[in-house]
Parts: sequence; structure tokens; C-alpha cells
Amino acid sequence: MSLNDLAIDVPHAAVGAAAAELRAALGARVVLRDDPGFDAARTPWNIAVSQHPFAVALPESADDVVEVVRAATLCGLRVAPQSTGHAAGALADTDLTHTVLVSLRALRGVTVDPEARTARVLGGSLWNDVLEAAGPHGLTALHGSAGDVSVVGYTLSGGLSFYARAHGLAVNAVRAVEVVTADGALVRASEDQHPDLFWALRGGSGAFGVVVAIEIDLLPIAEVFAGMLLWDVSRAAEVAHAWAQWTGSAPETATTALRIMNFPPLPQLPPFLSGRSVIVIDGAIDETDAAASALLAPLRALQPEIDTFARIPAAAVVGVHMDPPEPTPSVTWHAMLGALPREAVDAFVAAAQIPGVFVQEVRHVGGAVNRRPVGGGAIASLDGEYLVHTIGMVPVPEALPAVTAAVRAGVAAVEPWRIDALALTFIDAPGAERAAAFGPAWARLRALKLAYDPANLFAAARPV
Repeated sequence: MSLNDLAIDVPHAAVGAAAAELRAALGARVVLRDDPGFDAARTPWNIAVSQHPFAVALPESADDVVEVVRAATLCGLRVAPQSTGHAAGALADTDLTHTVLVSLRALRGVTVDPEARTARVLGGSLWNDVLEAAGPHGLTALHGSAGDVSVVGYTLSGGLSFYARAHGLAVNAVRAVEVVTADGALVRASEDQHPDLFWALRGGSGAFGVVVAIEIDLLPIAEVFAGMLLWDVSRAAEVAHAWAQWTGSAPETATTALRIMNFPPLPQLPPFLSGRSVIVIDGAIDETDAAASALLAPLRALQPEIDTFARIPAAAVVGVHMDPPEPTPSVTWHAMLGALPREAVDAFVAAAQIPGVFVQEVRHVGGAVNRRPVGGGAIASLDGEYLVHTIGMVPVPEALPAVTAAVRAGVAAVEPWRIDALALTFIDAPGAERAAAFGPAWARLRALKLAYDPANLFAAARPV
């Protein structure tokens, strides 16, 4: 019997009683199926995913979360933590009928200690919240490529930033985690307190409780050389081969990505993107202006149509990748590659032409990403030199099967160079082989899951 087979059941006749008990215990902090606002509360950032929980809890404090977990347990319901729902697709194959979705969107706040170079980040906070608080102190973080992504979900699942090749995965910046466990206790886990739980949360995340806050290290970077280079897609093969060759000798201070993007003719898009297909190189280079410019010279020699690389405030790096600023219906798939030879580049470029593929992306990883630090958690490093990531937009629900097939075909194109590894933060669809993402940590994680959550109370987007 697997852990997922241990889900707590609620007899149909008891549904009404459970709803009444939740309302009595939580009042306005819970939204039930017949309540106004339920549809808005259950809708994740990735609006291609339709979530149907028993109820949605809207806690505003750690104490609220404690009460939610205790009330759900007494009602015989499961608990599914969720901050923004960017990766809601990973939860799409989990039955939420008897589950309270704990939306942490109201639990936001960041406190920076500039002397210690740390930040305490509440469970629903976004990266924009951290950058706004850290920037005035000349600090930044190992944030993702979008400012509206949850800090907790991204970080505890690994986290690949534009500083990753020099500083490793974001999860290694975590000093402590404050979490509400299955027994309804608020626990602080760190190297010195509950070290087994601290190890498990750094990768196992929502499978072990509802994380209400984390403490993270910050980077002493106030400004960085970052931006993008853009060409028409007719230059795709030439640019892609040049970038692949360039990454072979790029220093760890340079973390970049290559994307082929196919935009529909939409009036809300800027003219240089609307109705076009383009190839883009973007990223950050933590070097002096002179050193960064010298490093970029071979790519700039290809005469990009747009070149925005320059020294910018560190907080502006989240805008470089041009991720959608609004909730977006999408499907993604990814693979880790051990190398990117010429044949792989050709396959990558060809795959961008598959109907239904919106973005065909490859990120340069390696460097510190591959090195496991002493004292790391369940996830502390990631094998592979490159990450291929395919994205498709789902304009209407009926398009989901075709778009899903397209993005999987986009990744399958580079199958000959794939290695047995996955990046947890890029798993946002059901069907992924999660054991490959957890690697050697898989067995210990499952043993600790049984120890900390024997009844499988918590339904995680990335279950262990």
C-alpha cells in the first residue's frame, strides 16, 4: 500500500456535518462550496487547472493555520497547502474532494536583517515582496524568473535563479522553516531544532506540513549586469548554436537561458513580439561591466535586434525573463540534459516549430547547481548541465490534450541527451516521475513522511 492510498475518507452522509464543523471552528476563515467567492478562492495562478476542494481556508496568521489543520483533522479531512498555485498542475491528479485547500495568499510579509543578511519570509509571500524589502539594503536573493512566484514553494523545491551557477540552488539558502505539522503543532525546524524535519522540508516541503515562514540568506548584490538579446526566429539555428558553444566556456558568474518564443497577434503585446516568433538569450552576469561586456562580445557580434544587457538594480532582474504578469493557463514539461551537442541544438530548434508550443527553452545550469553543500537537505543539488523546458498555452479547456501532447513532444525531441534527473520546481503537471527529482533522498523522505504524517493528512503538489 502506498502513502497516497492512506487518504482519509469522509462518508458522503457526513459531508454536511463536516462543513458545519469547519464553519463553526473557522468562521469566515473558510470558504465552503456554496459560499460566494468559492470559485475565486479555489482558482490557482495556473488557470488551466480546475481545483475542486471540499473547502478553501484563508488564514492570515500562523495561529490561523494551526486552527485550520486541527479543524480539518477533527472533521476527517485532508489538507493541501498552496501559496499561489503556479504549480497547481502537479496537484491535478490528486482528488481534493475531501481536502481543505489552505490558500496562504493573505499570509504575506518580509522582515530583513541587513547585518545578518537574512530575511524572514511569511508563507504566502512573493519574490517581489522580498526584493522590495531587501533592495534598500543593497541585498537580493536567489529568486526565480518571475516576481509573483511564491518564495516558499519555489525555495523549498530547489529553486533555479539567475545566480544559480555561482551560488547553487535557492533551497541551500534556507536557515530555518516554521511549519504546522500533522499533529497541529507549530514547529521551528533548523540544523539545531528538529534536524530530521529540517532535512525533509528542504525538498519535501508541503508533504510534511503547512509552511508559515522561512528564514533565508540574502546576497550582497545591489546591482548586476543583466538583460536580454533578441533576434527574429529566422536566426534561430545560428543563434542557438552560438549560445551552446558560448556556454561551454562561460564562467559560473554567468547564468543564462535560450528561448524560442511563438507569440500570437495580440494587441496587448508590444509590437516587437505581437504575431512574431523570436529567439532570445537572457540572464545575469555577476561581473564588472567591462568583464561582462567582454564575455557577451561573441553573442553581440551576431547583431541582435534588441540588446538590453546593462547594469541594473538587482530587483529588476525578475523582469528580464518576461514571464507572464497575470494568471495564465499553461502546460509545461521538462528534462535535464548532460550535454548540448550540435545534434541536440538542432533537435531543440526543430521542436520549437511543433504546433502548440509557445516557448521552447533551455537553461544553462551546471556549476554550483551540481555541487551538494555540506548540511544540505533532501534536495541540495541538481544533476545535468542544461534544463530543457517546453511551455504551451491552453486558451480553452478543450485544447488541453493537444497542448499537453505538444509540450511533451518538445521535450521528447532531446530524449537522446536526457539524464535521469528532474528539477522539482519545473514539475507542474501530473505524470512526472518524481522519484527522479528526489534521487537518493527518496527512501529517507518516505520514511520520514510516515513518521511525521502517518495518516497522510497533507496532500502535496509534489508528494513523497
